[in-house]
Amino acid sequence: MEDLPEELFAEFLKRITRTSDLNSLSLVSKRLHKIEADQRGAIRVGCGLFPATQALASLCPCSKKLASLRLTSTPNITSRGLLTVAVRCKSLSSLHLIDCHKVGSKDWLEYLGSVGSLEELVVKKCEGISQDDLLKFGSGWVNLQKFVFEIKKRFFRNDGAGPGEGYDPSYDPHSLNMYDFSCENMKDLRLAGIEIATGKGLRFLLGRCKALEKLRLEYVRGLNDNDMIALSQSCNHLKSISLWLDPQNYYDTFRTAFTNNSLKALSLSCPMLESVDLTFSGCSSMYPSEIGFTRKGLVSLIKSCPIRVLVLRGANFFNDKGMKALSSALLLETLELVDCKAISNAGLRFIVRAPCLINLTLRVCDRVTNAGVSKLARSQKLESLIIERCSRVSEQAMRGAARSVQYSESVPLSELEKLFTSSCD
Repeated sequence: MEDLPEELFAEFLKRITRTSDLNSLSLVSKRLHKIEADQRGAIRVGCGLFPATQALASLCPCSKKLASLRLTSTPNITSRGLLTVAVRCKSLSSLHLIDCHKVGSKDWLEYLGSVGSLEELVVKKCEGISQDDLLKFGSGWVNLQKFVFEIKKRFFRNDGAGPGEGYDPSYDPHSLNMYDFSCENMKDLRLAGIEIATGKGLRFLLGRCKALEKLRLEYVRGLNDNDMIALSQSCNHLKSISLWLDPQNYYDTFRTAFTNNSLKALSLSCPMLESVDLTFSGCSSMYPSEIGFTRKGLVSLIKSCPIRVLVLRGANFFNDKGMKALSSALLLETLELVDCKAISNAGLRFIVRAPCLINLTLRVCDRVTNAGVSKLARSQKLESLIIERCSRVSEQAMRGAARSVQYSESVPLSELEKLFTSSCD
């Protein structure tokens, strides 16, 4: 085997997809080890890496072509180790840091930004990395296509003393000139559990991602309608938006960050919007004004954009009249309603008329009964029906209601977290 051409070895190794098999094969000979290391494109490192910095550094000379690195729950990894990776791995295009609490220095960010090879950066639950640190990425923002920044799960509190530091009703993102970073290639952006001060931090991203296709803002504090207006006017390629909101103090009222003005901006400027996910946590059904959106505002968005997927969680403003309006949505294929207390059997009778609806999910919708589900069964339109913890619906009533049915008396933990915690996982 040692006499075989290196090209033949490389072609043979490409056909082995399991990492464990590649690891075992590379132990057969030094030559195989070198060839396999040279062509390996991705490495995922867990908590077993020890001693951390030295071990990470030892990986780099064997992986000069390394394109993807994911570090998960590696508490001993420091900024020094990451700087080593940045310097030695010139082809690195994807970096994921998850639960790496000792990483904090901005040197590695500055270096990666100057190299400009990174296309995907994910930072989740890393206590030592702040928004100010991420700004040191500088010119690296130009080539970045996906960016995720999530802080460690925590609860926000409203003490009634007024808005948080980040909220300023007069703030206009269009006038922002503090940063000259360009991020025109960004297609996927997710910010979760952070608070953005006026004119500072990662706020500049919202008005400058001209190629943005997917946006997720999950319990982000300090934003307002002006941010959404600026974003919608800059991102006419937007296809998917996910907003997870909880009420905040806004000087004269207590409500979610965005209002119908944001929905109107999306309606006017985002002609490619296909997927909308609106999740509301901590909003009382006794005070509909805690949610800045109204039924009319949402219906207007759905009629203006080619919405195919709609997810509503905790949307106490959405009722059977809204379902009637949805019945005329020409492109709606998937509808998911979670803890929507105002939806009843009448709403199901309306929604079954939607011409393209094939997937329906109902979770914690206690006003829906077997009688409403029977209407779905008679229509014979649905391909998929999921009903979970709807106390007045039985498993037997679902039979024949869709080609694929799923029934449960409980709700997945992930769904409960979205509804009942003011943070993200």
